[in-house]
Order: sequence, then C-alpha cells, then structure tokens
Amino acid sequence: MKNEETYRQEEEVIYNVELSIWEALIPVIALIIMLFYNVFFAFGDAALGGSNQFILLMGAAVAAIVGYFNKVSYHKMLEEVAENVRSTTGAILILLMVGALAGTWLISGIIPTMIYYGLQILNPQWFLAACVVICSIISIATGSSWTTSATVGIALIGIGGALGIPSGMIAGAVISGAYFGDKMSPLSDTTNLASAMAGSELFSHIRYMALTTTPSILLTLLIFVFIGFGLKTEGTPDISDKLIAIDAAFYISPWLFLVPAVVIFMIIKKSPPLVALLVGTLLGALQRLSPNQILLQKLEEEIT
Repeated sequence: MKNEETYRQEEEVIYNVELSIWEALIPVIALIIMLFYNVFFAFGDAALGGSNQFILLMGAAVAAIVGYFNKVSYHKMLEEVAENVRSTTGAILILLMVGALAGTWLISGIIPTMIYYGLQILNPQWFLAACVVICSIISIATGSSWTTSATVGIALIGIGGALGIPSGMIAGAVISGAYFGDKMSPLSDTTNLASAMAGSELFSHIRYMALTTTPSILLTLLIFVFIGFGLKTEGTPDISDKLIAIDAAFYISPWLFLVPAVVIFMIIKKSPPLVALLVGTLLGALQRLSPNQILLQKLEEEIT
C-alpha cells in the first residue's frame, strides 16, 4: 500500500488542455490561406511540383506553435506524429503496390484485354448503362478510377460520339461507373486509406459503404437505361479501328482474365490486401515475361 502511494506521488500528472474551436481552426485557416496564395498567385499549376508540400510543412509548424502555447510538450508532439504515421503505414504500402499493379497489368495486356472485350458488348440502346457496368468492373479490378476513365472512358466517349450520343451523358456514365468501382474495390488507395485512418477493418469498411453505394449505383443504372431508350442513335458503334489498335499494341487473350480472377478470389477469401496486390502484381509481371508476350515483342521490333 505504501509503495502504491509513493508511486502515485511520483507519477507525473499530464493535464489535457482542451482547445477552443477557434484555436483548433487556426492551423486549418492558415493552411487554406497559404495554399490559396501558393496556387493562385505564386506557382499556379506548378504548385504540385513541390511547393505545396512545403506549405503543408508550414501548416504543421503553425499547429506546433498552437500546441506550444497550450503547454503541449515537444516530446508529446513527436509521439503523436509517430503514432499517426504508424497508423497509415499499411495504406502507404498499398498506395505503392497499387501503382505497381496498374503498371504491370497495363504492360502485360490485362487492362487492354478488359477494354478489348468490354467494347464488343455495346448496344446503342443500352450504351449508357453498359458504360456504367464496364467502367465499374474495370475499376473494381484495377482499384483506380483515373486509369479507367483515361483508357476505356476515352474510347467509350469516342464510340458514343459516333452514335450521336451527347458526350456529357457518356462522361457521366463513365465517371459513375469508375468512381463506384474505385470506392468499392479493396485494391483502391482511397478505400484503404479511409479505413486505415478510421481504424476499421478494410472489408468491414467496404461492407458498410455498400449500404449506401449499392442503391445509388442501381438508381444510376435505372436512369441511364431510361435515357438510353429515349435517345435516337445514328447507327451501330464502329469500334473496329479501336480493336485493331489495341490488338496491335498489346497481347490480347481471354486467359489474361485469370489474373484478376485470382485477385478477386483472394479478396473474397479476405486475404490481406497487400498479399492480394502482391500476387496480382507478380502474376502480371510473369504474364509479361511469358513466351507469347516475348514473341509478340520480337515481331513488333522486326516490323518496325
């Protein structure tokens, strides 16, 4: 009992100083002002080249000054920073692995194969709804809405334009599908980062997102179906030139669907996202080094 009382007397008592709402907003307001000046007056589009990162450090310095005036020790600040960095380590690794996955799947022909066969199932009346479905599938498989929009999205806009469908409607269908797939994909960097920052399990995070996202995408599909049947198209989609271009630039084969199928199977079995991404990346790299791919590359070099 005596030892316990002595321990309590010697124990350092740390008082948590609660900030007012205005004190807490000081770093946020300062960061917004500095970013606004940096982007609109100083560097413009070049701000992403490095100056914005410096502004973020300045914002952190403002937050440290606020903490200092509220008697938060330097050691305590470093502890909190280290803890926050530790909590995002998994998400950062996933961000790096997603980039590797997208790169290997692109050069090995997996993403082009998805686009190649996806473009062949288009029908003028179901065109807009098909855009949503195709972009959703590709975005879920790749975990990237930007990759989907910049590849198959551009091709779909070109095809829809030839049919006389307004490009704004096609872009809306492409973005709807791409962002739905990106949000629901376990391979998505933003999905992994959101679950890591919230401290929740990845698949639990996706399951609860589905409660609101699934009704939204179903309603979107229904709207595009009604719009599609009311549109007057000018003919059938001519995609032969696009298919020839894809086939000439990449190795296209239905067997390539086995790679995303393996990744999806691992996701269903709730494998760790990093393991699923690593397996998908390695399979994509191995596919790139397959005899068929090497033979195709040699033929292209001889032709050129």
